[in-house]
Amino acid sequence: MVVDESGVVSVPVLDVQYFAAEGRSPAHEIEDVVTVSSSPRRLSQVRVSDLISAELSASQLGIKCSEKVSDAEAIESAILEFVPSIRSGSFADIGSRGRYMEDEHIRIDDLSAELGSAFKFPKPSAFYGVFDGHEGPDAAAYIRRNAMRIFFEDVNFPQTSEVDNKFLKEVENSLRKAFHQADLALENDCSVSTFSGTTALTAFVFGRLLMVANAGDCRAVLCRKGKAINMSQDHRPIYPSERRRVEELGGYVDANGFLNGSLSVSRALGDWDKKHSWGSPSPLISEPEFQHLVLTEEDEFLIIGCDGIWDSMSSQHAVSLVRRRLRWHDDPEKCAKDLVKEALDWNAVDNLTVLIVCFSSPPAPKQRQGCSLSAEALCSLRNHLELSANRRML
Repeated sequence: MVVDESGVVSVPVLDVQYFAAEGRSPAHEIEDVVTVSSSPRRLSQVRVSDLISAELSASQLGIKCSEKVSDAEAIESAILEFVPSIRSGSFADIGSRGRYMEDEHIRIDDLSAELGSAFKFPKPSAFYGVFDGHEGPDAAAYIRRNAMRIFFEDVNFPQTSEVDNKFLKEVENSLRKAFHQADLALENDCSVSTFSGTTALTAFVFGRLLMVANAGDCRAVLCRKGKAINMSQDHRPIYPSERRRVEELGGYVDANGFLNGSLSVSRALGDWDKKHSWGSPSPLISEPEFQHLVLTEEDEFLIIGCDGIWDSMSSQHAVSLVRRRLRWHDDPEKCAKDLVKEALDWNAVDNLTVLIVCFSSPPAPKQRQGCSLSAEALCSLRNHLELSANRRML
């Protein structure tokens, strides 16, 4: 997304191909994915006019990108007053044909409390991640086990009480370094098989900033007033931009869409049997891509899921299902379980992991309304009861 000086938003869209599984319903075809850049992106400063531009650029992805604001004062007020209230739920299942579980995930609704006073972040602050392993659970388990050290301690994660452009750029640089160092750690740790790898998608909330960093085919999807907005790009070798990069580095994509005939993703951590050591370029990389936006009261929840979910349903289908269930029971944990069940009903066979992150407080319980009677009605009821009692006595 690019906002020029006139306020017009430009959103490049990736022309993707999608190969539906045999027998798959057309209703479950995947939508186009919004192109994101691995270079630092601009986040609006805390000036009201810039916040409006950032909010509009995110909310109008794929819709009308040059509409004028009809009521600027109302939007200013909504943006300035909104503060996310974080709550989440998660669920994981081995899948119908899984031999063992290779997925891992992390869910921290209060990052400041988790890290302690040594770290200073805007409030609220939260951290989520899904790590979808392949060729064994080693790589994903290592990343999950060392997540706090990898993403915060070893990279001197930036700290501040307010979000601005400088903080955003430092966060992206820090996460890029974290992904790279995690990749190297998987090569050097003798407890991790060189054949094992994992995709990695992380999501952070700092105040009203939502930041997603992704390498692989897990996906984060935002619900904005019922509309699904992809917050990450699937890194599949069949997608044109990834295919070009792979082929320029000497790799190839086979007829089944596999990188060098063996891997269904073009970015991952680990997999050192498929990468070139000693810093030489490799078609399989660990470089994450970033997407961010400023949350407003229109942003309801975020879904983070492994590829097993998205192989079974579209982003919009998942958002619509979760939205209905939240209105029914308002429990993100149950929603995560419902989404996994839906994927299984659509014959998903892979490991399945889902996180649901809500950005608003649960609605207040409805007050039970009592029934009141007038004095005349009470008197009539009393007379009726007394008459009935006298008749039983006769």
